[in-house]
Amino acid sequence: MKKRVVITGLGVVTAVGVGIEPFWNNIINGVSGIDRITLFDTSDFEVKIGAEVKEFDPTKYMDRKEQKRTDRFVHFAVAAAKMALADSGLEIKAANAENIGVIIGSGIGGIKTFEDQTQTYLEKGPRRVSPFFIPMLIPDMGSGFVSIITGAKGPNHAVVTACASGTHSIGDSFRIIQKGEAIAMITGGSEAAITHLSYAGFTSAKALSTNNDDPKGSSRPFDLKRDGFVMGEGSGILILEELEHAKQRGAKIYAEIIGFGESGDAYHMTAPDPEGDGAARAMERALTDSDVNKDQISYINAHGTSTLANDKLETKAIKRVFGEKAYRIPVSSTKSMTGHLLGAAGGVEAIICALALQNGIMPPTINYQTPDPDCDLDYVPNQARKGELEYALSNSLGFGGHNACLAFKKYHE
Repeated sequence: MKKRVVITGLGVVTAVGVGIEPFWNNIINGVSGIDRITLFDTSDFEVKIGAEVKEFDPTKYMDRKEQKRTDRFVHFAVAAAKMALADSGLEIKAANAENIGVIIGSGIGGIKTFEDQTQTYLEKGPRRVSPFFIPMLIPDMGSGFVSIITGAKGPNHAVVTACASGTHSIGDSFRIIQKGEAIAMITGGSEAAITHLSYAGFTSAKALSTNNDDPKGSSRPFDLKRDGFVMGEGSGILILEELEHAKQRGAKIYAEIIGFGESGDAYHMTAPDPEGDGAARAMERALTDSDVNKDQISYINAHGTSTLANDKLETKAIKRVFGEKAYRIPVSSTKSMTGHLLGAAGGVEAIICALALQNGIMPPTINYQTPDPDCDLDYVPNQARKGELEYALSNSLGFGGHNACLAFKKYHE
């Protein structure tokens, strides 16, 4: 018999808030974290906006030596993981360490380290490259370092599926607990890709918004005038726990995870399947896995990147799965506020789904002003909405055709 899996702790680092309370308050009040970039000089760049985590001090969560030997994406993961553990009240001790694991995804890993050390190599030669270059660079170090600082010795790996990495990480963790291979998992995603090279690459690919004159209004998912996504950074980490274990220790429970679905487009390296086939199959599989009727879904947190292709295909996919019911399901993209956190997006958006179910509030899609005939669903435009929420889905779609969907349920005692 499959174990039931609940969410008992949340930790978040984003441009709209560090810590759950400020983050959630800003999300439901439609506050954008997007502004002009300060992390690097954008003089030569066509795109000058992003959703930076400002005034973040990693030494609040790790000592200065650890900070210098790890990349910014690891700093975010450690901070969010420590917040989530403190929030959950879960103590990792010798007696339970082997039954608590870590899976934290990252789409890119330590790209700032890569850029800095490449510059050092070119200017000063190979002998001056840091001995910490490789461990600072590799995307699994979020999981690896969090396990080291927390003492969690259970299942441990990292997922790299581009913008679906965080959702795949949570899905894998959900499965591990379901099968009884762990009693709890520290899981989610972390990313810190607001750098020279990543901006150069995404700009060359024509993926980013160039609305530099209106940073707060630049991410506009499902709007006819959308012109690309806005890069964000940060981390979203959840503590997943086997239900009976959580109840035995008197843990507070935010929500229950009841299903996970994934699929591949088998279509193109960067372009999504224009008919939304892969995204639709991921949602279908999550629904089948959760044994929930389609009519019961009361909210969808969309991938909703604010690109021309994604928003159109995701709308198609939702209609393909739900038929006429799709027009009665509130669908919002919180990337309109957080920006697109790439591999961390799924972790942050899973947190939003848990809080939406717990509080009965659907966050808005801000900057929605001009309807697109191809995007004709209820996108919760501009204002949060209260409602009786019982079941929710969260979609993540990544380069390479990676699709993932999580199904959540409101927790009842």
